[in-house]
Amino acid sequence: MNERYTVISSDCHAGAAIDTYKEYLEARWHEDFDAWRGAYSNPFRDLQKTNTKRTRNWDNEQRISEQNDQGVVAEVVFPNTVPPFFPTSSLVSRPPTAEDYEQRLAGIRAHNRWLADWCGEYPERRAGIGQIFLNDVDDALDDIRFIAENDLRGGVLIPGAPEDSGLPGLHHSTYEPIWQLCADLGVVMNHHTGSASPDYGDEPAGSVIWIIEQGWFAHRALTHLIIGGVFERHPSLKLVLTEQGAGWVPDAIRMLDMMAMGVRTGKMGELGFDSDQAIPRQPSEYWAQNCYVASQIPPMTDEELTAIGVDKILWGSDYPHDEGCYPNTQAALQRAFHDKDPADVRRILSENAADVYGFDLDALAPLAAEHGPSVELLATAPAA
Repeated sequence: MNERYTVISSDCHAGAAIDTYKEYLEARWHEDFDAWRGAYSNPFRDLQKTNTKRTRNWDNEQRISEQNDQGVVAEVVFPNTVPPFFPTSSLVSRPPTAEDYEQRLAGIRAHNRWLADWCGEYPERRAGIGQIFLNDVDDALDDIRFIAENDLRGGVLIPGAPEDSGLPGLHHSTYEPIWQLCADLGVVMNHHTGSASPDYGDEPAGSVIWIIEQGWFAHRALTHLIIGGVFERHPSLKLVLTEQGAGWVPDAIRMLDMMAMGVRTGKMGELGFDSDQAIPRQPSEYWAQNCYVASQIPPMTDEELTAIGVDKILWGSDYPHDEGCYPNTQAALQRAFHDKDPADVRRILSENAADVYGFDLDALAPLAAEHGPSVELLATAPAA
């Protein structure tokens, strides 16, 4: 028997065609939408009308055919196309200002409505991630309830709070109702690179520095939520850090453990801390209890996998982005897993995602039997 893996990508992206979003906007926004749409020119080449790659974001036939061809039978879906009233893709947009908040809130709500319908067409294969803003906590709570009530099993995308945005950091008690509601409703929290960086201005080097530093700013979500005591107060929460690589995690956890121990014991040199500033457990314990990392996973040693935790790693293809592994998914999987224990590979490719996002592996088994890569194939090193 040629045993096959079930492959779930925990980092894919999708969105509606811009004009389709109008159907999901409240009628009172239609006139504003027409004005915005008429003036908007998409800066992303892969989303422009002349590029057929853009239809991968919403076209079921094209998308499922390409995913099947790559051996991917289910996906966690982050946003990609530009929602109404946004200046650019929501993943890299800075938080809204007071002036444009109401319009952009209408835009993400249109996206969430579209996403619920789109995922509902293939519910066993898609776990959509809904969007919120941090500007108004009550609005965010309403959107989280929508996410839960409409079976967006991917959960909620927690946006970044850049230091120059005027928003409190994710450690701040302002957001406690958000964490509480996610815990109460079992809504998974996701944090993706792109939205946490400061404004680098229009200097020529700015965009290059943004690319270099965006991972570092995204990693801060882990620090803020652990040191802020969020996982101590809400032990059932699940946090997935996505498209940030994975190799940084062991060093980050070791550093956090060292610092947290110093705060608890008072051994921080001249720096003094009150007892209420210390979390009662080591950050590594909260990592093991609450946190996951989703990555394309470059080849790793067994020691690195163990340090992160094989049960803490999810694989993602980043489809349909150009920097993702499509159309070379097979070779990417071989590079990452040819020398790994098949039991560990199975955890990373599907079982962890099923545990976090609620995929039904039995329902996916027939698709995997037809399209999934064989265990034998992934045990073979790719051609040089």
